[in-house]
Amino acid sequence: MISTVVWGTGNVGRAAIRAVDAHPALELTAVLVHNPEKVGRDAGELGGLGRPLGILADDDVGAVLATGPRAVVYAASGDIRPDDALSDINKAIRAGAVVVTPALYALYDQLSAPPELRDPVLAAIADGGGSLFVSGVDPGWGNDVLPLLISGLGTRVDVIRCQEIFDYSTYEQEESVRYLVGMGQPMEYEPLMLAPTVPTMVWGGQIRLMARALGAELDDIRETLDRRPLDATVSTRTMGTFEAGTQGAVRFEVQGIIGGEPRIVIEHITRIHPSCAPDWPTPPDGDGAHRVIIEGRPRIEVTVEATDEGENRSAGGNATAVGRLVSAIDWLVNAEPGLYDALDVPLRPAVGRLGRRQP
Repeated sequence: MISTVVWGTGNVGRAAIRAVDAHPALELTAVLVHNPEKVGRDAGELGGLGRPLGILADDDVGAVLATGPRAVVYAASGDIRPDDALSDINKAIRAGAVVVTPALYALYDQLSAPPELRDPVLAAIADGGGSLFVSGVDPGWGNDVLPLLISGLGTRVDVIRCQEIFDYSTYEQEESVRYLVGMGQPMEYEPLMLAPTVPTMVWGGQIRLMARALGAELDDIRETLDRRPLDATVSTRTMGTFEAGTQGAVRFEVQGIIGGEPRIVIEHITRIHPSCAPDWPTPPDGDGAHRVIIEGRPRIEVTVEATDEGENRSAGGNATAVGRLVSAIDWLVNAEPGLYDALDVPLRPAVGRLGRRQP
């Protein structure tokens, strides 16, 4: 059994506890938390399993890493604390652990990552013998392994379009929704996530990774952006009120330009309420989905919907990101120490988990 630590118990960490517990090759040996109110609580409770696991949450990073875990699922956010996240991850790598995480966007395509981010990770790997694999949903499997797989079903491929279409009122991370994305802010407010060059920083690696896999040469990466205000004030279950006239919907594209045309496109259509921007594309049932469209011959369209934690679509997306990461751990343990990306790490069947029941 591969001793595994889950670091963080928020939206991603809850799913990670469940995924590690369910994996037949992994053993959950510790859970790290930052919130002092979570210290001493059972991992089963924090993961929403409905049963105790006998693992109590700890906040002593040094002590936990000193036990020599073979793997760490780093589930703490890197959105507004990238330097801290990088430092944490490098500590775990230096302790000899295989680390999987969605936290560092620039390392999704590690070959194009800036040296100031990539070099410290490579140094940690050389020092400690650990490994790192960074992936998620979008960025993640929604614009790497899934579109590349689907593209292989076509005889001619003209454009690959990856879409995330989501109602963000189900996304229980208010600071990110209101300030990083700008929902509920005045229209003159410039959200960090939408500032020029930031979408390319987050999703450009996915464009480069797909181009690399397809043998295509990129001319450039471009961005488009459209924002819409709410016509009426709306209330949400988890994040309170969003006032009329404030930002209610965002649509942007990160475009890989090949031969002067957008050929590899990652598009986000995000709303805080379905009434905003009704003319934009919508998911099949109004909550959220990831979609891949292959324009060519034949035209292929695949839509993926995932739900978890009471039919919550955002929680479902988090769970698929975690599934991809946790399922990679045993492969990474058997591979050479290194810095890996989605083209290196295979997406494998859920061997040994079909119909498996927890005790």
